[in-house]
Amino acid sequence: MPVYNFKTMAPVPSASDLVDIVLTRTQRRTPTVIHPGYKITRIRNFYMRKIKFTQQTISERLTTMLADFPRLSDIHPFYSDLCNTLYDRDHYKLALGQINTAKQLVDAVARDMIRMVKYGDSLYRCKCLKRAALGRMCTILKRQKASLSYLEEVRKHMSRLPALDPNTRTLLMCGLPNVGKSSFMNKITRANVDVQPYAFTTKSLFVGHTDYRYLRWQVIDTPGILDHPLEQRNTIEMQAITALAHLTCSVLYFMDISEQCGYTIEQQCNLFRSIQPLFANKQLVVVINKIDIQPWETLDASRRAMIEELIKESGSNTTMLTMSNVSEEGVSQVKNHACDKLLAARVDSRVSGNKANSVMNRLQVVYPTARDGVVREAYIPESVLKEQELRRRQGGGGGGDAASKKKKSRIGYAPTVDDEVDGDEEELDDIAHESDDEMLGSRKKKTARELMWENGGPGVWAPDYREQYDLDDPEWRFDAIPQILDGKNIADFVDPDIDEKLRLLEEEEDRLEAEYAAANMERMDDDDASLDEMEKAQVAEIRDRVTIARAYKERSGGNNRPALPRAIRGRVKDCHDDSAKLKASAIEKRLAKVGVDATQMLERGRKREREDPREKRRQSRAARGSDNGDAEMETEPTEEVSGGEDGRRGLSKGAAKRQRKERDESVKREQSLARSHSRPRTPSEMGLRDSTMAKVAKLAEKKGQKKWFGGSGEGDHTKAVHLVKWCNTGKKRNGTHYQR
Repeated sequence: MPVYNFKTMAPVPSASDLVDIVLTRTQRRTPTVIHPGYKITRIRNFYMRKIKFTQQTISERLTTMLADFPRLSDIHPFYSDLCNTLYDRDHYKLALGQINTAKQLVDAVARDMIRMVKYGDSLYRCKCLKRAALGRMCTILKRQKASLSYLEEVRKHMSRLPALDPNTRTLLMCGLPNVGKSSFMNKITRANVDVQPYAFTTKSLFVGHTDYRYLRWQVIDTPGILDHPLEQRNTIEMQAITALAHLTCSVLYFMDISEQCGYTIEQQCNLFRSIQPLFANKQLVVVINKIDIQPWETLDASRRAMIEELIKESGSNTTMLTMSNVSEEGVSQVKNHACDKLLAARVDSRVSGNKANSVMNRLQVVYPTARDGVVREAYIPESVLKEQELRRRQGGGGGGDAASKKKKSRIGYAPTVDDEVDGDEEELDDIAHESDDEMLGSRKKKTARELMWENGGPGVWAPDYREQYDLDDPEWRFDAIPQILDGKNIADFVDPDIDEKLRLLEEEEDRLEAEYAAANMERMDDDDASLDEMEKAQVAEIRDRVTIARAYKERSGGNNRPALPRAIRGRVKDCHDDSAKLKASAIEKRLAKVGVDATQMLERGRKREREDPREKRRQSRAARGSDNGDAEMETEPTEEVSGGEDGRRGLSKGAAKRQRKERDESVKREQSLARSHSRPRTPSEMGLRDSTMAKVAKLAEKKGQKKWFGGSGEGDHTKAVHLVKWCNTGKKRNGTHYQR
């Protein structure tokens, strides 16, 4: 079904904006550097490329513009006449024609100027031809200023048109202003049309949708129409006239018999007669509205006769219905009647058309011929005959239909507590292998669907299919299905006393837990004997908190915390900044506000800053050496000395001597290995001569990374210094560029 959606049309730029778009795109998408020293062919291709690219950009823009706007000769006559009413067909075609002419002129200018650039003998002449070509193209675009602005206004208005389908099932409402058309549309659809107590509230077509008989219906609300000649009708009224003229629909003509709309019944009848030619070949329903104010039965006889005469004049295809939007009386009847009339008319048109004949021509009906003279009667199963005979006997006995509708059997399904088993059902239950025909001969089974709804519905009751199993022995049907594992039945290995053994184990476990708890309580009671009730409560609370802290510490992901809080990570540690959060005085002042003495904490921090990290490492190595239990190492460490041969502190003389000896031997061994063959190295040691150089490199690396801890990283936002724009943009010419 063709639905014209004009909301997808691209905006139309103004003439000056289009020139800027074209030239900017040419500047960005083509090369910008050329020198007089280049070959002349390269210079020509440089400027020819610019001209071609500009022409292609303009052509693409204008072609897209022409393709987006609909051609009035290719769309539905309703939209064609609607565009003529709203935008003036001649003006519309003239604007699109001027755009098409401008596109052809741009192509011609580009073709001529490229031909001239091919014969340019210098960079200056080729550049002048390029400037002339781009200038002439831009001049052509600037001359289309009026057409482009007009097309943009048309596009804006067309994007607000309702996206209706001219060929679908449609209800069209028409009549004088303020007779209740929009109120009726709001009642039967989800549309929200503005309703006000004055004329011409609706100034354009509005579309809503409703459902009837599982079909989607299109409801169109039209502006009010006044009773005057066609030439005097304005644009608002002509929209309704266009819809009446071109849409195949069911027309609802609304009349206000209370005359609150400001027009008499005679004026409403005159409007009906003036637009009656537009009702040809349409299903017409005259809706008498506002019967809550003026009932149809109490209407003046002359006015009622005027309306009835109007309906007779319009023919047999017109019906009259009464309704009220306020009390909603007759609203559904009007909608249903109009939909039924249109459905019947659509079916009749299809049957009477040539399409039905074309379908019938493809159908072939085959009549079989008799193969012999034997008469073959219809076969009736014996079970059906028995059922008929049973009903006939029950009916003859005075039971009638009530006797034949006894409680049905549930054979083959799981019984319920509500079942009443009589003698006949017990006999049928004893016969397990009766055929369906035999079973139907005496009782008729209920279907599984009937039983399901009788016993609670889906999910509550389900049939027992075991009754229908076909086994060698019918007694096997309701046995438990065995679970087989490795070719053996699991039920054969189940211990019958397993429940009793489990109970004994659980009792023993409870007894042991009670004994252990009693022993702990005795020991705790001995420790807590000297405590009063409040102290015992505090001890219990402390133990609970210790348990919670231990569980919190041992949780997964507990150590996944930043080294520093995110609030101060990456901040500049400026000792001259009094407001810096990491400054000692700021920390002391902030903690003093909350009543915490930070003197010892700050002193401990200053002490750690004064400590030499290298001295700590020497002491840790000396401690590890003393743990080895070497007999030759002196047990009593010497006093720390500030000097020494190698500046060592915290080592005994024997330990220092052995350390020097080991280091010298390792250096000799490294040099020997380096001379004999190349050994594999880690990536961080590539290009280093020996382990000494590797250690020096590692120390330098650590020293450089020392200030990284807690500082700014590559994930933190930094704002680089921007260069001055006028120094780095635009065409560069000879000379300096340090000032304007």
